[in-house]
This record gives sequence, C-alpha cells and structure tokens, in this order.
Amino acid sequence: MLTSLALIFLVGLSMAAICQKIKLPRIIGMLVTGIVLGPYVLDLLDPSILSISSELRQMALIIILLKAGLSLDLADLKKVGRPAVMMSFVPASFEILAFFLFAPYLLGVTRMEAAVMGSVLAAVSPAVVVPRMVQLMDTKYGTSKSIPQLVMAGASCDDIFVIVLFSTFVSMAQGGSAHLMDFLSIPISIVLGIILGAIVGFLLSLFFETAYAHKHCVRNSMKVIIVLGISFLLMAIETWTKGIVSISGLLAIVSMACVVKIKSIASVSNRLSEKFGKLWIAAEVILFVLVGAAVDIRYTMEAGVVAIGMILIALVFRSIGVFICLLKTQLNGKERLFCIIAYLPKATVQAAIGSVPLAMGLPCGKIVLSVAVLAILITAPLGALGMDFTYQRLLLKEEKF
Repeated sequence: MLTSLALIFLVGLSMAAICQKIKLPRIIGMLVTGIVLGPYVLDLLDPSILSISSELRQMALIIILLKAGLSLDLADLKKVGRPAVMMSFVPASFEILAFFLFAPYLLGVTRMEAAVMGSVLAAVSPAVVVPRMVQLMDTKYGTSKSIPQLVMAGASCDDIFVIVLFSTFVSMAQGGSAHLMDFLSIPISIVLGIILGAIVGFLLSLFFETAYAHKHCVRNSMKVIIVLGISFLLMAIETWTKGIVSISGLLAIVSMACVVKIKSIASVSNRLSEKFGKLWIAAEVILFVLVGAAVDIRYTMEAGVVAIGMILIALVFRSIGVFICLLKTQLNGKERLFCIIAYLPKATVQAAIGSVPLAMGLPCGKIVLSVAVLAILITAPLGALGMDFTYQRLLLKEEKF
C-alpha cells in the first residue's frame, strides 16, 4: 500500500506539474496517472488501495466541500436566489431527457436503460467545479454578480438530485416500480441535509467560542480534525438513515461549514478555510488519480464514435438547460457562456456509480460504463480547460477597496 501511495503522490504531482507547464489543467495529468497506474494498464496499484478507493475519493470530496462552505458568503448567495435553485436540477433534467430521446436510436438501449444512462451521466463534478469557483471568489472574478456562488451552489445540489434519480431508475430497470416517495425524497434530502448541517455548525461554533472565552486554546490543527471527524459522521448519518428518511450528507457538510463561517469570529473561519485549502493539495491528487484508476480503457475503446456523439448531444441539451436557468438575470452574454462552460465537467459521480449497473447485472451495464468513462475523459478536461482559459475574458474582476 505504501508503494502505491508513493506512486499516487509522486507520479500524480509530477504529471500535474507537466500539464500545468504546458498550460493544461492539472486534473488531466492526475487522471492520466490513474489510468496508466491502474489495473487496466500497468496494474501498479495495490488491490488494498483500490478496495477503499471510493472511501478515499469521498474523503477528498468532503475536504473540498468544507473549503467551499467556509468560503461561501450567504449574503452573496441571496442575490442569486431563483437561478441557483433552478441550476440544481434543470440542466441535469435536460441532459437525462437527451439520453432518453436519442440513446435508444444511437446506442441500441431501451428507454428505461437510456434513463439509467442519463442519470449516471447527468451530474456535474463538484470536484472539478468547486475548487475553481473558490479560486474565483478568492481572486474576485465574477463576485460582483455572485457567479461563482451561483455555480457552486447549483453544483452541490445537482449531484444529490441525479443520484436519487439514478437509484429510482435502476429500481425500475430491475423490474421494480418507482413510488411517489422516491421522487419526494429529493427535496426532503436537500432540506433535511441543510437543517442537520446548520444545527451541527451552530453547536460547533458555540464550542469554539466557549473554549475561546474561557481561554482554553483549541489549536487550529485540532479544529480541523474536529470538523473533519464531524463531517465523516454526517456522511455516516446519511447511510444510517437510508431506508427510513433521506438526508444529504454532502449538503449537511456544506451547510455546517457555512454556519461555522457565519457564527464564528472571522479569524477562526479564515484560518480553517486556509487549513482546508492546504489539505486539498493532497486530497486532490488522491481523488483524481483514483478516479483515473477506475477508468477501464477496454470499455472506452469499444464505445466508439457513436457514444461520443451521444455525449455531445447531451451537453448541448445541458447547455440549453443552463441558459434557461439564467433567463431574466443580470448576467450578460459572456457571463452566461461561462456558466454553461462551468457546468460541463463530469468525473466524481460518474466514476463512483458508472459501474453499478454492470455490477447489478443489467443488460445495459457495459455500455453505461463505456459512456461514463468517455464522458469523464472528454468533459473533465473540456470543462476544466474552458474555465481556466476563459474566466479572465468572460468575467469582470471586482475591485477590492
């Protein structure tokens, strides 16, 4: 395992640095590292690492969501309002619709299998999007109209909406039936996640303030460990309550971080945000190298040009969905174009659930995984490159006073 970790960090960082040097996003180098080191090419990663790959990827995602929550200004988010809510489900719904309409003709699947495929592919990747939105907030690009906050809020909810739809469609594809409660669990999951996170965040900030008032010094490093531990617990609560009530652990984490930022003194939240920013450097490598390791090149080669065409059609539908969300907003044409670009990348959810239909023995499993892999390889670099190369041209920089 130690050899595998050494390869992940050293080769992953080296490839990221090379990509950065030639003006490509670092994520491309990390994804390629995972593909090459993974079980389908050189097979240099220990099976013990791969067996806990999903847990490690989830931990990395938690770290960046904490950083996002501690950077998110709810006052700015209030300016966004309706578009942020619409961005959490409209673009994904349009993309699923594209698969439902076109996949049966292009890929030879049934309508139900097309819906399963669409729900796998429809999620935007917060692991690609959120770090870039945090960077934009730090450098004040687009913040005068709360564009990074809008994209970040929408991307955080988008995954939950899609994953719940995925579980519903898979149940239907297996011969089960979808109940009204399956669809009602989407808003319930979002609301309960926000409430749970807000309560925990309030108690956590109270603890930090009480310790500070009584001159019990809780070091920043200790605060990071406490916050991480509670975040893992919030994710566990989502698992414990599964089948009873739907609670979004990821949204609870973001909500908790937001409340800690609001209720704690500025120095505490700023230092925590800085600490999690440093932790993300390591977490990012683990996340994307292991996402790359989950990519099976054999399935990718078999998918072919038709699958690429289906992905591009779905992205057009998704872009139309984003455009509709931004109607009657203050955003100009360039800013709307940036939001469309920011909603293109896919990686984390597709790597996590792309192989589930195949593992369940669904007839569409192989083609779903093939298209999921291709979507990662096409859209993650496309979206990342698009954001990195266009934000200075498409967004206005807010002047600091």
